[in-house]
Amino acid sequence: MNIKKMVRQATAVTFTAALLTGGGASALAKEDNSKNYKEDFGFSHITRADMMKIPEQQKSENFQVPSFDASTIKNIPTANTVDESGNALELDVWDSWPLQNADGTVAEYNGYHIVFALAGDPEKGWDTFVYMFYQKVGDTSIDSWKNAGRVFKNSDKYVSNDPILNNQAEEWSGSATLTKEGKVRLFYTNRQGWDPANNFFGKQTLTTAQVNVSKPDADTLKVDGVEDLKSIFDGDSKFYQNVDQAFGEGNYDDNHTLRDPHYVEDNGHKYLVFEANTGTETGYQGEQSLDIRTYYGGNKPFFEAEKSKLLSGPKKSLATLANGALGIIELNDDYSLKKVMKPLIASNTVTDEIERANLFEMNNKWYLFTDSRGSKMTIDGIGANDVYMLGYVADSLTGPYKPLNKSGLVLHMDLDPSDVTWTYSHFAIPQAKGNNVVITSYMTNRGLYEDQQSTFAPSFLLNIKGSKTSVVKDSVLEQGQLTVN
Repeated sequence: MNIKKMVRQATAVTFTAALLTGGGASALAKEDNSKNYKEDFGFSHITRADMMKIPEQQKSENFQVPSFDASTIKNIPTANTVDESGNALELDVWDSWPLQNADGTVAEYNGYHIVFALAGDPEKGWDTFVYMFYQKVGDTSIDSWKNAGRVFKNSDKYVSNDPILNNQAEEWSGSATLTKEGKVRLFYTNRQGWDPANNFFGKQTLTTAQVNVSKPDADTLKVDGVEDLKSIFDGDSKFYQNVDQAFGEGNYDDNHTLRDPHYVEDNGHKYLVFEANTGTETGYQGEQSLDIRTYYGGNKPFFEAEKSKLLSGPKKSLATLANGALGIIELNDDYSLKKVMKPLIASNTVTDEIERANLFEMNNKWYLFTDSRGSKMTIDGIGANDVYMLGYVADSLTGPYKPLNKSGLVLHMDLDPSDVTWTYSHFAIPQAKGNNVVITSYMTNRGLYEDQQSTFAPSFLLNIKGSKTSVVKDSVLEQGQLTVN
């Protein structure tokens, strides 16, 4: 064996041993510190330097979620069902997503727009399931939304002989696409229950099904059951943290995420982009992550000063666990897993939670959006009530991604969470023409008011020009509106 080959093998053994013993990046740093703290793992990062621009930048009206008149806000009239005793029940409705074409524009299904949304009993925080709402194309009033009810029956999860699905407790957010064959394909998050004594740690799994929708009369859409319900991906440990890595040793301080599958196509290939956390080969969590200069951005003095502040400050623990990511996998034509790919972007040391991955192409650029909360962040000047949509732009689907507006800030809202007009889960919908996208969200946190449920918030317009965005002045639309002329 030649000397060079022996050195390569020895280096590989050292790298593997460092990871297995928990030394990770810090163990490697002792051998090659300069290489380690400049490591970027082959994808883009939400850096501390960029995020520290936001507290000052968010004062601009270009980034402010419009204020809404609480007296005009309505519950969705058809957001109701009956409880186990047969009594009428008004539902909270929060995260929602439209049925989209492959390019991200809103699809038309037999003359209707379809929205899937999470809904449930306001008194039961665990009551989280996917419902289907629909509205005639051309209608915009919140009163015109009809409710087709729950997409899945309670028994559906047992049909597929899928051991992950069999233990599903809740249905969390996702996306939906109208296929070339005219079928409705839903992607959502299968969330298991939390029962550590029996090894259930709230496991999240990217899941899909074909939703069969019929039109029994001129004014009605109906869910006629689902087929091809199956799990797709629950983490591989190397690129994306799995639930056992997060909680398997009995420490429940971590904020594990593997959810919000968003469907996208490019050059005939099918992909899911989703919220996750980095794995052992993509920059894992732990105190050693504070050594990696790439996560900080800026120059070397900034890195050293910011690292020192983190190590001695109150946010150290949160920062060491912060390894949020927007991941991507490629799918086969039958929507099963084809290939696990490196993240598009990650937020190590910044936050563990970057939600509602959303990606589309516009004017030959790819735009990637995510929602996040200040309460989960480690950046000075960002407070617990701050809510954000962050955005990034690239020349190709896989990046590299650069922050919009130089920091990543796209939308900011900082109302008290108990305010009726508080909004979250902002979602950007490209339109068939022009540079404006429609922003949807939900309004009012769950279970706070007897007469006001979580509901569709008024939509509004966001203008995108290259690497800059701004909220369009006086562009507030109807509650839940999806398109503009």
